[in-house]
Amino acid sequence: MDTTSEAAGMLSPRSVIARLDRIDVWSLPYLFIGIIGLGFLFTFFDIFDINVSFIQTCVELKPGCSPETALDSLKFPVFLNLVGYVIGTLALSPLADRLGRRNMLMVTMAITGLGSLYNALAPNYANFIAARFITGIGIGADLSIVNTYINEMAPVRSRGRYTSVIFIASALGAFLGIWLGLILTTPAAPWPEGLPFAIGESLTTGWRWMYGIGALLAFIAVLLRFELPESPRWLIGQGRVREAGTVVSDMEARAVRHGPLPEPDESVVTVRPPEKVPYLGILRETMYLRRAALLLAVWFIGYITVYGYASGFTSVLASLKYPPPEAGVIAAIGTLGFVACAVFAALFIERLERKHWLPISVLITIGGGVLVWAAGTNLLWAFVGAALVFFGFNLWVPATYAWSAESFPTRARTTGFGLVDGVGHLGGGIGILVIAPLVPHMSVLTAFLFISGFLVVAAIIAQFGTATRARVLDEVSP
Repeated sequence: MDTTSEAAGMLSPRSVIARLDRIDVWSLPYLFIGIIGLGFLFTFFDIFDINVSFIQTCVELKPGCSPETALDSLKFPVFLNLVGYVIGTLALSPLADRLGRRNMLMVTMAITGLGSLYNALAPNYANFIAARFITGIGIGADLSIVNTYINEMAPVRSRGRYTSVIFIASALGAFLGIWLGLILTTPAAPWPEGLPFAIGESLTTGWRWMYGIGALLAFIAVLLRFELPESPRWLIGQGRVREAGTVVSDMEARAVRHGPLPEPDESVVTVRPPEKVPYLGILRETMYLRRAALLLAVWFIGYITVYGYASGFTSVLASLKYPPPEAGVIAAIGTLGFVACAVFAALFIERLERKHWLPISVLITIGGGVLVWAAGTNLLWAFVGAALVFFGFNLWVPATYAWSAESFPTRARTTGFGLVDGVGHLGGGIGILVIAPLVPHMSVLTAFLFISGFLVVAAIIAQFGTATRARVLDEVSP
């Protein structure tokens, strides 16, 4: 059958979507995964680069700041970054439902890169905080649009897998951010209390170099994203059926190299016009409003745990009397667990329903925290425990990324994702602004159990959510 033939009537909106849904392999150039992944690498580089480097930043920019008191000052730039994240995703995500995924992917990455450059040049603490706010605007919207784009382009039975493949780039970005912070912003110390080749003592502006590197990565990502095609689902919603058909035909041509394609099934395809105000596509329909409320609660509460560890792990350890270089090394080793988690998710995430990954994440995170506590002065076991903590508190994230995008219709998918994930990040702000200051008054074990406890609550709430794995998007979210 000629899948591109107009004479055969294959360019009706329903038929084009049905043709897209029948493709069961990744059918875009694999280079596109790298292009999207580079943007995610930078995004998570920016989220995690403050983890180790902030102690040096605070000492330079804020009078009276010391390694032992840096945690008190960390809460403001992280919280304002998250406020920017919320504003960015709520304001810019709906534009991706109105103007297109591809166009907004370039805009959001440009904003993020400019914010990172501003960070690198910040003359004082106030400007540093302002730069974190601007960067957050770009990051919040970018995460929403990337996850929506992957969800709409990946095969039905592999949406979670390809979300996790992109998440590997996130893990590498976190790894790069923390290890560069360790090298550029901490004083040299004998291994394993630190890095013998760290140059933070002589290079007091190492943290500036880190943000400069981030700005360069963002600029490269913007240029590469020009190569991406637009989402056929979005094009159909805009009435641009011919363009959608061209994109799908190209995807089919790649897919048939792996074997014949099944016949399209239009029975569950739903094509509805876009909303002039995308939020109305969620707020005025009871099913989507309930989904949004549940997912918002999961993200909000779960992010208290995530940001308690992601942005503050080193400062938390330092406040618990670990020497700063040693705390930085433990956090840096912990990122190996993040990388392992992302690879694990890419291989196994489709084995379970999305919501079932949260209880597993809880068990691994708590186990890692208990191991760090039990390790005492034994750094080897502290390293293992840190790796488990990073593995655990990240494991649920790619599954819930996929789940969130699957839970809303094409006409408001980016908006829905942005609403639940974006506003949910305010939970991360609470993790830093309210929860983290309590940590120095706790024992190591109590601190880890306390921070991890919020993920326990999120996991319980998640079990009341709908099942979406391996279901056609128009069936799950018509």
